Order: sequence, then structure tokens, then C-alpha cells
Amino acid sequence: MRTTELPKVLLRELTLNDVEDRYRWCLDKEVTKHLNMPEKYPPFSKEETEAWIKMCINKTNGYEQKAIMTEEGKHIGWIDLKNIDKLNKHAELGIALGEKSYWGKGYGLSAMHEMHLWGFNQLELNKIWLRVEIENEKAIKSYKKMGYVEEGILRQDRLRNGQFVDRLRMSILKQEFFS
Repeated sequence: MRTTELPKVLLRELTLNDVEDRYRWCLDKEVTKHLNMPEKYPPFSKEETEAWIKMCINKTNGYEQKAIMTEEGKHIGWIDLKNIDKLNKHAELGIALGEKSYWGKGYGLSAMHEMHLWGFNQLELNKIWLRVEIENEKAIKSYKKMGYVEEGILRQDRLRNGQFVDRLRMSILKQEFFS
């Protein structure tokens, strides 16, 4: 993937100033449709949102979560690596663009590119993988564009609206990313 075609984004550490945006995004059912969220509305209170961000800042929840910023400094979402396996050198990617006006414009791809650079270089990972609901065709298409390959179907892997849904596991290897 040629990153020269993509908008520039910056990844930065989370701050407590991110609570308001994150809480607002969690109230938008279109934003949270494919995220792992409690089946209640709102999925989180503002206090729970703040507690989560504090855990991310303090690195006490196993997430390496970063804010996605446009080149102009607008906070548009978050991206993380979790389930980090240092022994086997792999981790799971998660991403969400909360600002819907930035959807479909390459910002997610740019954020993934930056997180891959960080994960492969700083964390010395060999593989970054993800799970995506099989009906989330837009996300699957973008992951393939980024170079992810399908590893297999995880049957009835997530409970969504009282029904179990299948998820696709995909991954990208360090050598694939840098080639």
C-alpha cells in the first residue's frame, strides 16, 4: 500500500481531555455497531469512560491505545494493540473512527499504517492480527487493502443483539508489511 496517497495522521498517547470525545462517540450506535460493547444504552457512563481512559494512560488494562489525530490536530478516533504476546511476538489490533465525517477517506488506513510501524518496530512484533464481524464488508475490504490476509472464521465468536455472529480472523506479518 502506498501511503503517499493517504491523509497524514498522528498517533498520540491518550489524555483525560479525550473523555468527552470518547463518550460522545459511544452514544452513536452507528460508530459502536461493530465494537465490543455492553448491550445497554448508553453502553458506558461518562465516569466509566474516564476510568477506562485512565487505565489506558496508566497501562493497567493490557491495551496500548492511542488517539488518532488529523494533521490539523483534530481527534477523530482511537487505535490499539491488545492481547500482546511478547513470547510469540504478536498482538491484536483494534480501531475505531468516532468522527463519521472522516469515514471512507483513508484515515483508518493511515492510522493502521502508523500503528503497524510502532508495533513492528517498538514492540518488535512479528504479526498483528484482528477479528472482524463477517458482515462488516467495508472493514474487511480496508484490512485487505492494508495487506491483511484471512486466517479463518471464528464461529459464533461474538454475541450481538442476542445472536451469536461469526468473525473473520485476519493478520499481517512484519515481512509482508515492510515488503
